[in-house]
Formats: sequence, structure tokens, C-alpha cells
Amino acid sequence: MNGTAGSPELRIPRGDLLRSRVVSDVGTPLARALDRELTGYATLVPQETLLLEGDARGVVTFEEGVPVLAYNTVSDSGGPDALAELAVPGPYRVELYAVDDGALETAHEEDALRVAPGAAATELADDQALADRTRDAAPDERLDAGSDDDGDAVAAFLEDDERIEAIREQARSEAAERASEWGLDDALAEGNDADSVSNDADSV
Repeated sequence: MNGTAGSPELRIPRGDLLRSRVVSDVGTPLARALDRELTGYATLVPQETLLLEGDARGVVTFEEGVPVLAYNTVSDSGGPDALAELAVPGPYRVELYAVDDGALETAHEEDALRVAPGAAATELADDQALADRTRDAAPDERLDAGSDDDGDAVAAFLEDDERIEAIREQARSEAAERASEWGLDDALAEGNDADSVSNDADSV
């Protein structure tokens, strides 16, 4: 997994697949990784990607069950920014992989991709109890390095109206292109007409 020019480069070894599921709650695989004290990584494909048959994918790495890095393979962003971009409504296709001890040491040196131990649980699963459990399991040096910057990044992303609208517009464009490929233009137009009627009714 390579970053674009000027961005961190994430290289992780291919792991052994442990589990592959479509889940509505990312907290389930995060809790499983924590309970197994997994050293490895998870790949996450959000709902929008599943519906549009795209290839967007997030990666979260673990050291003994505690998340270390987060990376968005589409935007090449990492750390808190990647979590913010992946924090969308489910379901997700999640796959858990295990790697040998020490196999992620080089990747985990990329400070720019790091996240606080409990950040994945709070941002992706909105599960404070799981975040607390994860922090309890984290080594002291990870707790010292962690901060509330992750939550600030998510808040900043949600406040960036232009960025959110750009994502929505891209999704609409891709959906329209796929509808055209499938010969569903008329059905899509009818759906837009229905939305207009509904919006007019709401404004009365």
C-alpha cells in the first residue's frame, strides 16, 4: 500500500485471513481483535463502496489487540483523518488478518498514520465502553502519545460542508453512471421527481 507523493507510505505484509463478514457495527470486529490480542490488521469497506461496487478501503492495524494505525487507501490519508473519512453509516465489509509477531514493526514507525488506542472504537463504532477497554489494554507509552486530537479531526471533518458535499456529489455521480449502465435512467429520474414532491410537501 503506497501513499501519493509527499504522504506517508504504508507497507504491511499479507496476513492470514481469520474472519470475513458484513457487519452493521464495526465494534464487533474491533472487540474480537481486542479479545484475541490480535497482531495484524482489519480491512474495512464502507456501505457506500459496497453499493457502488467501488474499491474504497480502510485499513486499521493492531498490536496485541490495540489499534495502532489507520489508513484510507483511496484518499491516501492516515491517522485521525482516515478514521474521520471512514466514519460513515454501516454496514461494512470487514476482514481480520493475523501476521507474525514483529511483522508490523516497520509500518508502526509511521507516526503520521497513528491513532490513539481508543479512537477507532469511538469514531467508527461510537462505543465508549470498548474504547475504555482498549485503553486499559494499551501499553503506557501509547497512552502517553494518545490525545483528543482524533475527536478534533472528526469534528473538523464534519464541519467541512464543502468536503462532505463533494463526497455526496461524487457518490451521486457514480450512482447515476451505474444506473445508466444498467438502463435504469428512467427509474432514477422518477426517484428524483418523488424527492422533489416530498421536499415541496415538507416546505408547506
